Amino acid sequence: MPAHNDLFRLDGKTAVVTGASAGLGIVFAHALAAAGASVVVSARRLDRLEQLAAEIEGEGGQALAVACDVASEEEVDALAAKAVDRFGQVDVLVANAGVSDPRPAEREPLDVWQRIVAVNLTGVFLCNRRFGALMLEQGSGSIVNVASVLGVVGAGQIPQASYTASKGGVVNMTRELAAQWARRGVRVNAIGPAWFESEMTEEMFASDQALRWIRRKTPMGRPGRGEELAGPVVFLASDASSYVTGQTLLVDGGWTVV
Repeated sequence: MPAHNDLFRLDGKTAVVTGASAGLGIVFAHALAAAGASVVVSARRLDRLEQLAAEIEGEGGQALAVACDVASEEEVDALAAKAVDRFGQVDVLVANAGVSDPRPAEREPLDVWQRIVAVNLTGVFLCNRRFGALMLEQGSGSIVNVASVLGVVGAGQIPQASYTASKGGVVNMTRELAAQWARRGVRVNAIGPAWFESEMTEEMFASDQALRWIRRKTPMGRPGRGEELAGPVVFLASDASSYVTGQTLLVDGGWTVV
């Protein structure tokens, strides 16, 4: 049996991270690279991806930047082809790309709903399907979908029906794909963050009132720090979680327990 610390290593493995041009995607990419993985970073903004790839390589890792809109089947297929061409195979997928547009449901236009579901749910499916197929061919792999606490509870005071619906879909799609692929060597899990500073939450974190609300409602009394997602993503990506599949690990400071 490997030493306990070795269970968390990803040496010789390749990880793909979508939504890696900002916020939590950057945290995930650095964490996987620090654990030894070669990392393919993907999003729509290539300049930011190239900067991130340069940072990872400057720290002694290997990285490739690939522009991709996860809502496009053709672009997801191209991302997979470029990852395999560069590194030979893909062992880990972190499906992190996501968008939000909070507004009351009665005033939410259909095109807003469709755009958010296209990225947050259909995009996750397209990535899971394409990279899952690669992993099934090789008989091994770990997929980590980025859901949200708002995939298991309502948002309420920050109304966003499309976002919560999409993240709830990610939670249950994670269960379904895990059940389909469990006997074929591919694990599928999810992370459900609560309130972390990112582009998506920039306005909240700039508001003293919003921060007081987060502190009041979170049992730990504070929002999360980006680095507190590094351990969960490495755990789910690595052999440390080899008997874990179909689960959503809520990283929420206790948000969902009260």
